Order: sequence, then C-alpha cells, then structure tokens
Amino acid sequence: MPYQDVPVHVPEPVRIGLVGAGWMGAFHGRSLARHIPGARLQSIADPAVDTAVALAAELGVPSVTATADDLLSDPTIDAVVIAGPARFHAGLSISAARAGKHVFCEKPGGLDLEELDAVRQAVAAAGVHYQIGFNRRYANDFLAARRDVAAGVVGTPQLLRSLTRDPGTGNIPHATRIPQGTIFLETLIHDFDTLNWFNADAEPISVHAVADALVEPNLRDGGFLDTAVVTVRYSNGAIAVAEASFSALYGYDVRGEVFGSAGMVQAGRETETAARRFTADGVSADTPRLNVELFADAYIDELADFAAIVRCRRDGTAAPDHGVRLTPGLDDARRALSMARACIESVETGRTVQLAPEHAGRPA
Repeated sequence: MPYQDVPVHVPEPVRIGLVGAGWMGAFHGRSLARHIPGARLQSIADPAVDTAVALAAELGVPSVTATADDLLSDPTIDAVVIAGPARFHAGLSISAARAGKHVFCEKPGGLDLEELDAVRQAVAAAGVHYQIGFNRRYANDFLAARRDVAAGVVGTPQLLRSLTRDPGTGNIPHATRIPQGTIFLETLIHDFDTLNWFNADAEPISVHAVADALVEPNLRDGGFLDTAVVTVRYSNGAIAVAEASFSALYGYDVRGEVFGSAGMVQAGRETETAARRFTADGVSADTPRLNVELFADAYIDELADFAAIVRCRRDGTAAPDHGVRLTPGLDDARRALSMARACIESVETGRTVQLAPEHAGRPA
C-alpha cells in the first residue's frame, strides 16, 4: 500500500494584542512571541510609540499603534494582555471586554473595588474570559506547597506567612511619582493572593497594617511607603503575616509558609540555584535581582494558561483542569484588592479594619 500523507489539523493560534510596552509589557511580549507556541503576538499599543516600534521590530510583530482603541478595534485579535500602569487597568479591561476580547490584566486590575465591580459587569455582559496576573500560582515551589496544603499535609492551617523584598528603590522607576498605597496595591497584593490561595477554605476577615518610609525617608511626606507589615485574620481562625520591603540588598526575595496542626510547608528561594561557593571569603551564592529572573517560568506559564483557555473558549473545547492552582480571576482580584484598600485605611487610622463579607470576592 503506497504511503499517503495524513493531514494534521493544527489549531489556529490565539492572536493577542499587547497594551503597554514598558518593563513588564516587554517581558510579556517576548514570552508571547518566543515561548508560547499556541499564541501569536499580533499588535502592540503604547503611547510611547518609539518603544512599541522597537519591541515590535525585535519580535516581528506586524502592527503598532499609539492607542489601545486602535488595537481593540482589530477584528483579528482574540485577546489582549494589559500591562500598562495600574491606573489604566480597569478602563482598559472594560474597553477590551466591550470589544469582545478576552482579557489578561496585570495586578491589581483596578485601584478600588468600584472599578473592579465595573470590570466584572463588562466581562459578564460580554461573556469573555478574564485573568489577573497573580504569577505565584504558577511558580513550581508555591504550587507544590499549595498541593501539600490541599492534601492535608500540614493539617489545619494556623499560621501563614508571605513576604516580598525588592532589592531596592533603584529598581522602581520614578519612585517619587509612585502614588500613596503602592506598596499594598502593587507589591503586597501578590502576598495577599498567595495567603488567600494557601488558605483557600477560609475568607480574610480583618487586617492591621503598619508601614513607613524606612528606605527612602525623604519621600515620607509625599506618602511613599517602602516598608510594611500586615496581620490578617481568617474566618477559620488562622493568623497570617505579610511583609514587604524595597531594600533587600542581597537580592529579590519572595517566600511563603503555611504552619498547621500537622506540620509546615515552605515555598520560595533566596538563591538562583542550589550551587554554593566555599572559599576563604566564606560561603556565597548568586541571587536573583529582578522579578523576571525569579519568576521567569511562572510569567510564561500564566500566559500559556491564558492562551489555552482562550483557545478552548474560541473553539468550543473543554478547558484544562488545573486542580489546586485555579486560574486567578476577578474574585481573586477583588479579594486581594479589598485587603490592600483596608491596609491603606489601617495605616491612615492606626486601627484594625474589618473586611465586609461582600468584599471577599463577591459583588457589593
């Protein structure tokens, strides 16, 4: 019997537009163009057109525009990745949903709960998929810890901890223009989601936050806070601590921990690899200095997850089962944002702030 070629069906790639070509947007753009076979970066929008043009030339992207509206009006684009400044997240998400585009949005998704509720209404009305950029759910060590918690390895969670320490304000562009509350809205919001995800059977019920400008005290009067510690109480009785600093001179340091009635699990690493140097100067190791170094694979995997879900929605196929990871969406974004906003209130008043039940991921 003569050999015959058998046609192989190759699914059409998910065509994605990128809004924002800055630090995080450029990393997401490179991930989409180089590391996610099922996705195609179709267009880049950024008011800084020269930056967008340079990124497009590097990645072979056919379309560049200065306005998100132009990108959203392109009927060939299935979905958008929103990586612009936080103050634009909600408005861009609403516009994208109304244009029928699936949405991946970097955290926090909005600056207050009213903004996220408006996003929810637009997403529901359009019937599109919305995913928030809580990348720690895609980091292998954090995911392994979450699986252990779900399997009962630690018993009943009692004490939880999550921390983010950035190598310094030098890594934060235009520190003097960072709005008040950024340490909660854009840094600790990752820790809040991590704690909520680890303690998934409970809801956060109160927070108490203490924060100051210890790294850059000259910026204190302008409301810039660079050091914070937050205590969270959960409905199952567990107590959690989240902390952040912009002065980890030894490297980018992100860790999590769950202590329970039967044991403890930890996630996070301080060094790039397990390799150590033993010399006359002592013991040393290389440490990651940037978020895109520490979480490179997680950033890629969250976009791969987004593209896979969009493809399933487009083609009418079954969505992948992610088990305990749970693709983070608007409920998770709202729950973490409610904690961040309560922390800002707590710092301003010096009091513990109760979280209303409807703030825990449900519409008001």
